[in-house]
Amino acid sequence: MADTPILSRRGLWALLLAFAVVWFGTLEYRKLIKPDEGRYAEIAREMAVSGDFVTPRLNGIKYFEKPALQYWVTAAAFKVFGEDEWTARIWPGITGFLSVLLAFFTTRRLFGSRAALLAASTLAGCLFMVIIGHLNTLDMGLSFFLQLALSGVLLANRDGAAPVERRRWMLVVWAALAGAMLSKGLVALVLCGAALVLYSALARDLSPWRRLELLRGIPLFLLIAAPWFVAVSLANPEFFHFFFIHEHFERFLTKAHGRYQPPWYFLAVLLVGTLPWTLMMLQAWFGAWFRERSGAFQPQRLLVVWALVILAFFSASSSKLPSYILPMAPALAMLTGVWLCRAARGTLLAHIGIIIAVALAALYFAPHISDRADTETPHAMMSAYAEWSRVAAGVLLAGAIGGWLLVWRRRQGGGLLLLAVAGYLALSIVMQGHEKLGRSNSAHHIATEVKPLLSPGVPFYSVNMYEQTLPFYLQRTLTLVDYRDELGFGLDQEPQLWVPTIAEFRERWLAGGDAFAVMTPDTYESLAGGLPMDVVARDTRRVIVRRPAADGSPALAH
Repeated sequence: MADTPILSRRGLWALLLAFAVVWFGTLEYRKLIKPDEGRYAEIAREMAVSGDFVTPRLNGIKYFEKPALQYWVTAAAFKVFGEDEWTARIWPGITGFLSVLLAFFTTRRLFGSRAALLAASTLAGCLFMVIIGHLNTLDMGLSFFLQLALSGVLLANRDGAAPVERRRWMLVVWAALAGAMLSKGLVALVLCGAALVLYSALARDLSPWRRLELLRGIPLFLLIAAPWFVAVSLANPEFFHFFFIHEHFERFLTKAHGRYQPPWYFLAVLLVGTLPWTLMMLQAWFGAWFRERSGAFQPQRLLVVWALVILAFFSASSSKLPSYILPMAPALAMLTGVWLCRAARGTLLAHIGIIIAVALAALYFAPHISDRADTETPHAMMSAYAEWSRVAAGVLLAGAIGGWLLVWRRRQGGGLLLLAVAGYLALSIVMQGHEKLGRSNSAHHIATEVKPLLSPGVPFYSVNMYEQTLPFYLQRTLTLVDYRDELGFGLDQEPQLWVPTIAEFRERWLAGGDAFAVMTPDTYESLAGGLPMDVVARDTRRVIVRRPAADGSPALAH
């Protein structure tokens, strides 16, 4: 198929504007949920309040599991725009948006404008991107910098690139690796290095190694990445071993983090995460190696290897979370954009027909989501979410039918673009509909009830639990009681910051003075018989109590 544009320049700008409005406009709709969103928002909030941009703290406790780049950006956003859901998610939102633009830019330079729009559209409209680009986690930032490094390698080595262009793009690669290092650590270097080694071995192409710009690139990498690691190590001598040994090697090699999944786990994640483009992406990925044009450098084969290395690396790891393989998505989307330009009309009709069938199934089963209600997520919440899911399935179905008809009428570009827009809107609706479940996953509502009762300096205990979103919404830290989990290392460094036993908590609670505590309903039932407590707020997962006044009357706010 000739490289004829699917949209005019004006149409492209209109599409980009609409995409930006929906992408950024939905960042604030949902309340922050546990665990990641509350954790990373609270670290940034404490950084903004304290002014200490070297030592990350969670709930006032040293927290060295991840580097500080996203904390810095979020803390700066809090300073400028205030503390809310939009600013808490601004970095994943920005990097996700830039990831789509980068996929368009890189694909256009390598494969043409038609493939570029299709690549960007499939990336924007796959489940991975819509969800992780709107959650306050670290994986979107890491994925963007890895994608930037990949794009730099592709553009530096493409046939016909001038020497000065090659050098500039390789410096972009080193800067991107530094950004990835500051996002999530050494994994960026491992993945990029492994991908280059495997590509060179399989494609018998050593040209990328001759263009690494080591003499300029390594100093640039160190200039960007090293200062914080040096500063935090000088301020906290315990940082080096915990971050580089425990959080990298032990996380990969052992089950110490409690995130073990079977080796095939990420295959299932990949099938779901690339919806609704799953089958097209897989066909594009599996066939690209053999469709690569001849040339000294083979970009499609590098994209194939890149996705394979990420899948294999994290499948071999003993610590697995669904978002870990997000960096596969840009490479798969670029391959899919190229494949869609070359796919036969009958093949496209068959694939879109499968999406129509999936949408019909989703429309049928959506009402049954409420059947999964339980004590923590009541039927009313699940029913409300089911309605959003039905609307989303309807949008996908309408777009898929319209896309099928356009392809049938030999307007493949328009049909695929309509499908991409419908898929993106459907997934966005599902994402925003999750707010109906937010009451069980966020402490916003319960914090709103309690916050007017709090006075500065009044103790607030967190007993046998740590609700990740509560400190952010209360805008204060809590004193942990008989709970360590991911904060254990920090508590070992500063043991005065917690109450290690329930017995010591009893003593403090009975000593008098105003005090609050949050606990699970089960913990409340076990303590209620022996401790004076007034319930001031509760839901299906949390109970917040206050110590009664000395005369037995409810305590009053100061």
